[in-house]
Amino acid sequence: MSEGSVLGQQVRELYKVLCKDKWNPYITGAIIAFLSVVIAAWYTSWGATGAVQNWGDWFFYGIGVGERAPGNILLHSGSVIGIGFIAGAFVSACLGGNFAFRIPPKLEMVKGVFAGSLMGVGAILGGGCNVGGFYNALGNLSAHGFAMWAGLVVGAMLALKYTYWEMENISWGQGGGKTFDVPSGVQLVLGILALVGLIYGAYAYANSQEYFWGHTGWAPLQTLGGVLLLAAALGYTFQRGRWCMIQAFREPHMTGDCKMAKSVALSLVLLVIGITVLKANGIVAPDHYLRGVFGWGGVLGGVIFGFGAVLAGGCGTGTLWRVGEGQIKLWIAVIFFGLGASLTSKFIHGPRDIEGIIAWYQAGTPLPFSEGMLGSFVYLPFTFLGYGGTLALILAAMGGWWVAVTWNEKTQKGVLDM
Repeated sequence: MSEGSVLGQQVRELYKVLCKDKWNPYITGAIIAFLSVVIAAWYTSWGATGAVQNWGDWFFYGIGVGERAPGNILLHSGSVIGIGFIAGAFVSACLGGNFAFRIPPKLEMVKGVFAGSLMGVGAILGGGCNVGGFYNALGNLSAHGFAMWAGLVVGAMLALKYTYWEMENISWGQGGGKTFDVPSGVQLVLGILALVGLIYGAYAYANSQEYFWGHTGWAPLQTLGGVLLLAAALGYTFQRGRWCMIQAFREPHMTGDCKMAKSVALSLVLLVIGITVLKANGIVAPDHYLRGVFGWGGVLGGVIFGFGAVLAGGCGTGTLWRVGEGQIKLWIAVIFFGLGASLTSKFIHGPRDIEGIIAWYQAGTPLPFSEGMLGSFVYLPFTFLGYGGTLALILAAMGGWWVAVTWNEKTQKGVLDM
């Protein structure tokens, strides 16, 4: 075999590994943790709710609800994260030959409407979706992550109970799903064009001399170039690994499979170590991703969000990367996720409870507790735990989860009967 043939074979093998194969969930989780630390150090932690809420805000503003225009979708960091995430997932799906227009049965379309709406309500009550309310919450050392974690478990179990009931009692709209495939050559071209578009967008941001208003005040627009590319890398990774956090809460009680739960636990361990270093050294502010929902808001939000996510077939990020691979049910869910979050936020300020966060500051940052509308603002390192104790607590919690789901997989004790 000639040297050129060997080189070509190795290039094809690398392409297969990077663009076609399903990635190992543990490796996927580790990459997600790494990218989450990098984007936090670059500008902000990421999530899905900020994006869809901004898009929902624009819908309501367009029909005359609200006097002030929302943030520009190309200048709002949450929206840019959402755009980059979906685009990255689209690139992955196209390069891997996974993109197709998947039309679900009528019942699944209806469920997309209700599921997305519930996810929007739950995300506002719980301080974010499964990312902002749980993953990046604990990663950023905020106690509200524990509250939503408890709620997500309950919500997923309730949704499973409903799903079993639905299977036995509802026959309407079960059939008729269709898939419209896109030729592999067309997918490859679309994937390359999307990748070029992402690079061009980042380049446009990087060469701008303008500023945008973000969570830290006025910031150079160049910052959003990095945000866009890092969000795209996250979307690519999620789709390539088919990594969906709601599976971590659903599968242990449905089939007993604990692989996703353990990969999420591992990812969180790596994330919390990285963010602890950033916050302890003053690179990221203590109040970053602190939400005043350690209490009833976090738990109830988790229940509602978890129930909706199981019905949707994807968590906050799971819906976004599935949008990028052409799943129409999740397109519907994302639309109503945004509308539900936007509408709920007009009545409940929830995670950005301004009076609560001001009270937290006025109390002095060494005092960790301050009541908000939906619970307390609790930054764990400012309690008796300190940074070391907080790190030990979260690592122990993840270790306990790992052991519990592994035990459950072997014994099937926690699997719900149909």
